[in-house]
Amino acid sequence: MISGLTKMRNKNLLSIAREVIKLEKDSLIKLHSSIGKSFEKIIKTILNCKNGKVVISGVGKSGIIGKKWSATLSSTGTPSFFLDASNASHGDLGQITSNDIIILISLSGQSDELKNIIQFASRNSSIKLIGITSKKDSILYKNSDVKFLLPNVKEAGPGSFVPTSSTTVQMALGDAIAITCMRYKKFSKLDFKKFHPSGSLSVKLKTVEDLMLVGRKIPFVNENVSMRTAIKNIAKKGLGALVVKNKNNKTTGFLADGDLKRLSNLKIGFENLEIRKVMKKNPITVDKNMLAAQALSIMNTKKITSLCVHQNNKKNVTIGFIHIHAILNANIN
Repeated sequence: MISGLTKMRNKNLLSIAREVIKLEKDSLIKLHSSIGKSFEKIIKTILNCKNGKVVISGVGKSGIIGKKWSATLSSTGTPSFFLDASNASHGDLGQITSNDIIILISLSGQSDELKNIIQFASRNSSIKLIGITSKKDSILYKNSDVKFLLPNVKEAGPGSFVPTSSTTVQMALGDAIAITCMRYKKFSKLDFKKFHPSGSLSVKLKTVEDLMLVGRKIPFVNENVSMRTAIKNIAKKGLGALVVKNKNNKTTGFLADGDLKRLSNLKIGFENLEIRKVMKKNPITVDKNMLAAQALSIMNTKKITSLCVHQNNKKNVTIGFIHIHAILNANIN
């Protein structure tokens, strides 16, 4: 039996958690109101950086968040790397080139570790410095080419000194910058997949082209062959279907195992017929860039086990063949 004291403690735990989340939610509302011309300048500066990288640095919690900013930018089409502020004064400033942009994140804007980076950027006029801080009278704010003033927020916890609401704001701002740049660059799912060749993200973003059979592996057959020959080809290919084409290599039809069962029940001696007389015309075909998961959905809806594959809306030219087993074996479901 839970005592009254335990109930009171549980109630306290929940109220503390809700208070933390409310404070952080309020801080995000303040950040939302701060998005304006300064943010616009940051995006334009990054987008105009054609031959360089976005170098991000910060100290303490801001440095940890800076690493996340850099990782998100790099994975969404904006080349970036994180520069450890402490190591910058011991040779790592050499990683920065004249085409780069530097983003410094610091709540106070006064951290000693950042001063050498600020001075380095000031001496190199071709390097743009973007300052992210909450102090307008700070060294960082005064010396930045592009400035963004973080809103003053109340930190969670007694004394409002533990970095909580402020780090939530920094994290959200980094995501806003990365996604805005991503959308302006028209960075697609396919582009994203190139930077994530491993892991669950890669599986989700696999396309039909990644899994389809090509060339001689496609179960092609000429539309003038007899059904007797077609049956032998189905058995030989082992894919349970044939893609029928004419003398001009245009796809004209499709024949699957299920069609053979249907024909054997309806026609005596159908083996002597030409395949073009019994095949299904206008086969279902998908673009090579379609996500494999979407192709699987089509197969399940249509109750079929394979699809023809085309590109550039040329649906009568089959460039690949995808079977449901290839998708399921790739752990896509």
